[in-house]
Amino acid sequence: MRAVITVIGKDNVGILHKVSGVCANYQANVLEVTQSVLQDMFAMIMMVDITKMTTDFTKLSDDLSALGETLGLSIHTMHEDIFNAMHRI
Repeated sequence: MRAVITVIGKDNVGILHKVSGVCANYQANVLEVTQSVLQDMFAMIMMVDITKMTTDFTKLSDDLSALGETLGLSIHTMHEDIFNAMHRI
């Protein structure tokens, strides 16, 4: 099972480190990351393996959202099945 994490907001040092740190705390393994900085705006999509996660999905999502609030970022976590269903034509 995998999850998709999106991060958008003003660029700052350590965003990738902090988001991946929350994932590491719960044994959610980061599989792929793509990120861009457009002028001063940061955008990232992260694919995470949640098979061996030590908490439930809601806790991971809530903690990442809370991190986003403290950093002034929008962080959304979505189960891969829901992500795929939303983007299927």
